[in-house]
Amino acid sequence: MKIIQKLQRALLPFFSITTEVNAQSGKFVDLAPTSQADEKGAYFEALNFATNNAAVFNIALTGPYGSGKSSVIKSFLRRYSRPYLQISLASFVSDSDSSNFSTLSDDRTSNVNNQEIEISILQQMLYGADANSLPLSRFKRIQSPKWWASAVSLLIIFGCMSVWYLLQHKTEIASGEFFQPLDWSNWVNLNVFAFGFLFLWLILHRIYLQSFGLSLKGISLKDIEIAPENAGEESILSRHLDEIIYFFQSTSYDLVIIEDLDRFDNPEIFVTLREINGLINSNKGVKRHVRFLYALRDDMFDNTDRTKFFEFIVPIVPIINHSNSIDKILEQGKRLSLVERLDPQFLREVSRYLNDLRLIHNIFNEYAIYVDNLERDDEGVLNANKLLALLIYKNVLPSDFEALHQQKGALASLLQRYEEFIEITETDIKGQISEIEAEIGEANKQLPKDLGELQKIYAMAVIEKLPPGHGHIRVSNNEFVVGQLASREDLEQIMASDKIVTSQNPNGGWQQSRLPDIEKEVDESKTFVERKAEIEKKSAKYVAKSGQTVRDLKSDISVLRIRKFAEVIRANSTLAEACFKDLGDNKELMKFLVFEGHLDDTYYQYTSLFHKGRLSPYDNKFLIQIRSFNTPDPDVQIDNPAEVIVAMREADFRQSYVLNCHIVDCLFDNQAKYAEQISSTLAYISTNFDDCRQFFNSYYERGRNVQAFVASLASQWSEFPAIAAESEQNVSHISRLVAYAPEQMLTEAPYAEGPVSAVFSTSTREVLSEGVEIELSRLSQLNIEVFNLPSLADFPKEIEFIMDGGLYQVNIPNIQFIFESMHSTIEISLLEKSHYTTILASNNTTLKTRVEADFIRYVRRVLLKLESNTSEDESAILAALQHDEVATEYLEEYWERQTAILSSLAEIPHYFHPYAFEKKRIDPSWDNCLRFLNSESFSSEHLTNYLQDDDIRKLLLAIDIPDSKEALQIREFLLNNGNFDDDTYRSYISKLSKQFKNFPTDLSHDKLKILIEEKKILFSVQNFIFLGDQLDLKLQFVAQNIDVFLSASSDFEIDDNFRAGLLSSEISDDQKRTIVKDMDPVSITADGTRASVVGPILDRTSFETDGFGFDFLRSVIVNSSPASVQVSLLNKSQEALNVEQVRSILEGLPEPYSEIANFGKSPKIENTADHRSLAEWLEKRQIISSWKPTFSEKDIQIHTFRKAKEKPE
Repeated sequence: MKIIQKLQRALLPFFSITTEVNAQSGKFVDLAPTSQADEKGAYFEALNFATNNAAVFNIALTGPYGSGKSSVIKSFLRRYSRPYLQISLASFVSDSDSSNFSTLSDDRTSNVNNQEIEISILQQMLYGADANSLPLSRFKRIQSPKWWASAVSLLIIFGCMSVWYLLQHKTEIASGEFFQPLDWSNWVNLNVFAFGFLFLWLILHRIYLQSFGLSLKGISLKDIEIAPENAGEESILSRHLDEIIYFFQSTSYDLVIIEDLDRFDNPEIFVTLREINGLINSNKGVKRHVRFLYALRDDMFDNTDRTKFFEFIVPIVPIINHSNSIDKILEQGKRLSLVERLDPQFLREVSRYLNDLRLIHNIFNEYAIYVDNLERDDEGVLNANKLLALLIYKNVLPSDFEALHQQKGALASLLQRYEEFIEITETDIKGQISEIEAEIGEANKQLPKDLGELQKIYAMAVIEKLPPGHGHIRVSNNEFVVGQLASREDLEQIMASDKIVTSQNPNGGWQQSRLPDIEKEVDESKTFVERKAEIEKKSAKYVAKSGQTVRDLKSDISVLRIRKFAEVIRANSTLAEACFKDLGDNKELMKFLVFEGHLDDTYYQYTSLFHKGRLSPYDNKFLIQIRSFNTPDPDVQIDNPAEVIVAMREADFRQSYVLNCHIVDCLFDNQAKYAEQISSTLAYISTNFDDCRQFFNSYYERGRNVQAFVASLASQWSEFPAIAAESEQNVSHISRLVAYAPEQMLTEAPYAEGPVSAVFSTSTREVLSEGVEIELSRLSQLNIEVFNLPSLADFPKEIEFIMDGGLYQVNIPNIQFIFESMHSTIEISLLEKSHYTTILASNNTTLKTRVEADFIRYVRRVLLKLESNTSEDESAILAALQHDEVATEYLEEYWERQTAILSSLAEIPHYFHPYAFEKKRIDPSWDNCLRFLNSESFSSEHLTNYLQDDDIRKLLLAIDIPDSKEALQIREFLLNNGNFDDDTYRSYISKLSKQFKNFPTDLSHDKLKILIEEKKILFSVQNFIFLGDQLDLKLQFVAQNIDVFLSASSDFEIDDNFRAGLLSSEISDDQKRTIVKDMDPVSITADGTRASVVGPILDRTSFETDGFGFDFLRSVIVNSSPASVQVSLLNKSQEALNVEQVRSILEGLPEPYSEIANFGKSPKIENTADHRSLAEWLEKRQIISSWKPTFSEKDIQIHTFRKAKEKPE
């Protein structure tokens, strides 16, 4: 396979075969690097030179982001014939300097440290090779079994069997017998030994090889880890340098391509890689030149550093930049046949912001998908330029586009502030109108009728300051008489000067006089210029001009809300600037798209398959509009509503046309006159409520007769409160209903304890913020429960009324707010851990009453919501448990969280008793257990489980079980409880101070045994009989009370089988000897097993042969064990036996004793006292001929008679 791959690489330069799809011919273009990026072969020539030059080890392929470095590499590798390894760090976050990624990526990039980068490089390097090619690597990977794996596993089985076989014959191997004879007749042993030895050698050899891949990096002892101090700071690549060297020793790669490493702006990693490259090439185990090819930006190294770092640098000439991106955009437009639909001017302008070919390709790929989906829904009427603008925004600012769906980000901020900008513009226009009207009003207040009169006033003031008799004035060499002063145009400049030249006659005697501040003397508040301007404003010409300006401004207000989004944003560009500040380098592109109207409030038409059209523009000509079947805006100005009403048809009042603020005000100004029209209007609203939202907004804000309107609507339409409460404008509706609905309706549904009360309770702040004056007494009638008291801090009067009346919901924030408002000495922090205890300790009667009255919700909304509420005192827990209206599971959950353990069961409701014991919420005492036994809700299972708990049992066993008559019930419960495990049963039974007369019924065998062992049952014939067929228990029961039994054994119906069983029990030998006396010797003789038990007993006690026959003695001696007991019994009973009987017994004994009974034998027995005694009386009774100790005196040599005839008579 490797040969074929090398052959393919060698032939690729000669056969330019490609299966790539022509990017220009399809509907979509892939974004992957192309292998056709080096048509002229210039890059291949340069890189081929570098990769074949013995002096070049580090090669740089440099170019800006998006210049085509990856494509050049792919094109080069297509013709590169030697093995190569590609490492790409594109899986890490985006390049921090790239203008095509959001600032979110910048934050993540900054968090990538050297070790993370090095780990990625090392992983891609080592895991790029097959695991079997790196057998000694410490980085273990899954290895695929080879075809011969089955045979190997079979050989392992044979090897294990061989080793096992050798271990079974280790003695023969050690002695050498295993190898005898050393010929083919012993081929099994020899072959097994050879195969086993070879198997062990291979195993040890394998272990030895694997040890090369082991390293000690740290020692971990449970929670303590010992590792080198610099383990966390050391370079990953340096730490695993031996792995890297081994990798290149074991593989044939001679070219390593490293891409996207420049994304992290960290030159240090390049230094590390260069050092590693040098070590690889200097290693004697690597028999080839290994070169590193880096794809990086030009600015990665400063000044001339890169020429020192790299032995060869190949620059990439970018195929696209800001100046020629228009060509690529037009190329994509032609591919999708969009040239005619797209505005060329827009394309030229937006192309200046795009310089990434892949980004342009992706924009038009997405365009093809979007247009296919959207135009099916919109019948081809979508604006192609706006769709392209939206997709440019989506690709260049993907994070902001994503945030747009959550109404966040720059564009969303602009859209959200659109109404604010409208209001600012409207306020500004209204301000201009007010300013003009104020100026006209101020001008009308002026006393001078015109400008001439005003100038005469100021001229007279100047003349009064001239020297007496001076009737001529000189200004800039121009002379005139004082009578001409009022008509001069330069009067303002004359008054502004502080000096004036005058004379009595024009022929001489000119005199300069000081001129005081004339303007202040005439009018201290205004200057001449200001008063002149006001007078000018009084003129008919100015008034007419100002009136036209006002009308134009008012007209601007009327059409303000139908102005284009871009126009409004441009008019408020200074304020809008704040929305663009976080977009970084892409801010200018975003401003271009928004300010030029390519991206506006119609964006949703291009991001969703489903959208609805906008309403028609407002028309100020009301009657014309309704006759054209168009519904005007509710705020359309109507100068004479009464006349309009007259002009309207009767049917118009049952249409949307009637929903005009001015018309409705006029109708309710005279309800008697317009009763029929009002009824029709309210009927229309009741049947088309959802279509009246805009009218309600406007009328609630600007209508004069809102109170009468709401009262009439509520009276005529009974469902209005409920429907209004569920609407989007529920706050606006409910605030007016609460304030204006007829008072008699407030105490009934759907007001009190209905949707009106519910909305007011959950949205109290919003309702009060509507600014509607509400009589507070109406709130009591509604029986509201305010959900959020802290939010009403700005409404002190209302909140005081609500708190005093208990008109609030029982929840955590409300109760905490009440405590904060009380200025109590109680620490508010106690609410976190003992909420109910704190409330009960407070002096707020209203709060306590409110909590007790709504305790169900208090438990669910407060006590169970507070995870930290675990320190309630016992009195609070008991008080909570008394609320039987609360579901028991809620109170049990609350109780379980508390750390306090209740001391007594007495005050706890009986239905909580089983839970108290199940969850161990009660103090462990015998008194509580006894109370539970007498409880209505007693559960044997719960008490049993409680008593079985190890901790509870330990505490209870430390207390004496009461032995009073009243406590008999608990003692009997312990005695009769068969559900206890044996350890628990024994522990409690052992603490009982008195015995019971009878065994409990229905107890298991093991528990009856415990009662017997602990001696808690009185020994009696009745109790003995109760044990029935349970022989072991009977034996134990008797053994435990053996003295009583022996004193009255005749009262018990037992047989020798039972007595034999007693002989095996733990009683004294004397007691056993007494039992043996009561046994029938025949039963002992007939039963060897029984005889084997009796024998040792007789040997250990005073053994008298009287009363025992030969058969009994022979059975006891022969069946006893060990041999020493047999010899002892024979010694003790030999006087009662004749010679033949002795021989008969000896024949029944094991060797060597049985040989003594035979003639012509010389058996040896151990030299002990009993054996010497045996030999002496045997010799004395001439059963043997003689005996003597052996030479070593360790044994005794016994000599029997050779023949029977030798036996003396």
